[in-house]
Amino acid sequence: MFLYRINDRAELRLLEEQHAAELRAMTRRHWDYFREWMPSFSDDYSLAESRDFIRQCLERFAAGQEVPAGIWDAGEMVGVIALKSIDLINRNASLGYYLAATHQGHGLVTEACRILLDYAFEELQLNRVDILCAPGNAKSRAIPQRLGFTEEGTLREVQWLYDHYVDLIVYAMLKRDWKIESKDERGTMNAE
Repeated sequence: MFLYRINDRAELRLLEEQHAAELRAMTRRHWDYFREWMPSFSDDYSLAESRDFIRQCLERFAAGQEVPAGIWDAGEMVGVIALKSIDLINRNASLGYYLAATHQGHGLVTEACRILLDYAFEELQLNRVDILCAPGNAKSRAIPQRLGFTEEGTLREVQWLYDHYVDLIVYAMLKRDWKIESKDERGTMNAE
């Protein structure tokens, strides 16, 4: 398990089964906002589905394939971020995230991405991390752009979104292009 301070109010924590009710409540509360770009939740997202999602994430975490984390601001779960599809043979992974609309514009996802990028390049010794974003999702696309990712191209009609396919833009960061920032500036990772 890890805990990492994002700022003086917010933190990044490993998702655990005990967070299922918080995850469900946050997802349901912000469903109208999330559903525009997220195909993975149903309109009646249940507590059982939330628990199953977290269990699956933790199974992948135990297998070294994912680092799933919740984003908390002032004690409230406001988002999820994950380093996923970790491939230690080819030294790459993908970074995905979502954040409640009410907590956007404060740098929470950008800083959470920095933390996981430091972890990916320093701890896991990965060479590449990518982020996939729909062309019309300007807020999501702003994150890799802000962090200096390279836009590599577009995967055409690769994601099914309820009743149609959407393209995804591929952004990538290579280890040699990432500056590992001082952990003292943002906090420390604590093994528990």
